[in-house]
Amino acid sequence: MTLNRFFLMLLLVVGTAVLAACGATTPQPEAVEVTRTVTEAEPPAAVGSESTAGDSPTAPESGPKVAATRAPAGTAVAVNAAEMEVAVEAAVPAADAARGGVAADAALPLDQNSSLTAGEVDDNAKWDDYLLYLREYTGAQVLKVDVSERQQIWVRDGQERPLAGQQVRILSGDQTVATLRTHSDGRVYFFPRAYPAQAAEYRVEVDGADPFTIPAGSGQREWFVTVVNGGQGETAVNLDVLFLIDATGSMADEIQQLKDNIRAISAQVDALPSRPDVRFGLVAYRDREDAFLTQVTDFTPDVETFAAALDQVQADGGGDYPEDLNQALADAIHRPEWRVANTVSLIFLVADAPPHLDYGQQDHYAAEMLQAAQRGIKIYPIASSGLDEQGEYIFRQLAQATGGRFIFLTYGASGPGSTGTETEFQVSDYMVSALDDLVVKIIEEELAPLSR
Repeated sequence: MTLNRFFLMLLLVVGTAVLAACGATTPQPEAVEVTRTVTEAEPPAAVGSESTAGDSPTAPESGPKVAATRAPAGTAVAVNAAEMEVAVEAAVPAADAARGGVAADAALPLDQNSSLTAGEVDDNAKWDDYLLYLREYTGAQVLKVDVSERQQIWVRDGQERPLAGQQVRILSGDQTVATLRTHSDGRVYFFPRAYPAQAAEYRVEVDGADPFTIPAGSGQREWFVTVVNGGQGETAVNLDVLFLIDATGSMADEIQQLKDNIRAISAQVDALPSRPDVRFGLVAYRDREDAFLTQVTDFTPDVETFAAALDQVQADGGGDYPEDLNQALADAIHRPEWRVANTVSLIFLVADAPPHLDYGQQDHYAAEMLQAAQRGIKIYPIASSGLDEQGEYIFRQLAQATGGRFIFLTYGASGPGSTGTETEFQVSDYMVSALDDLVVKIIEEELAPLSR
């Protein structure tokens, strides 16, 4: 054992003894059940071939359940000698650390004192339920977008591997209706009624494949496109992750959670099988009349540079309930240098309030979410405590239109999928996991199709 490791073990022993002496009682660890369901489509390789679509391409299969224990803050934890040796091994990084002082193969733990847990819902997978939710909404003003007609276009190469970042052009005659970018699974969602140009049929063009036609008014269908020689020579897996954070006064806990865990999140992403070329970016926002409206930190591959920028974000300001999320979303999509092509592009929006809809902005969220889809950027909103029904509607719009999922903090509560506890949001059949674990798992799932 090296001298450094000896001192680290000594510190662990002393720290454990102090914690044990200070606590009159030892709280029981909270058991958090984590389950993931991954639906994987295996479409045929025919160019422009068609199938009708239900709620999802294939019937969902139950994923494995993992029981995890998480010690509440202040818990005195007994550590035996073998466990201390493991802890010391993790605490002493390799000298040739891959990025920001963290070894590429280091498995840094997420903050064990974190109390933020979250559930999630995929409205594109539960399509009929989502359309019913939209029809029954009676809350405050929102910008309604007609997504009732949905076309899913899958782009793959000759070996049926998904092609990420491929441009899919939708035309009506000579007029371009939409230009979309495929996600990591090779898919784009096209919602004909969401765009101003309406037509009896649409022509779909993908470089390297024959164009084909989609008839309007066809409800929801799937189309499978094979690109000749597509993807050859592509080896690196690019990943751009941007955190879009409401930095007003009520968001202190959520901001601190990200500060505490960003290095561990980065280390776990680096250790994924695909070994992605990952960059982190940041947009913090408040509202008009605050000290700032938006602060943009462009993408960086260095987690320490990102962590330093994140450390400068403090929760303050706000005042009224809505914030200027419209401007923040526009800045997040257009100001950082997204790589776009051959890249998994993700925005994690962390907020507890809807956007102002009384500012008269042209770059409002309903327009910007279609811009995000055009660039292949998925939005994963994370709804924090206090978000009302208007905010839920808008956050779910952002996720559904871009292919993301709606995430909501449960603050330690278990979801209906495990205990029957109700949530303040209009969702059901979800499971709860630690928020940071969920973020890493989402990134892992997004990268998985490109790692085969």
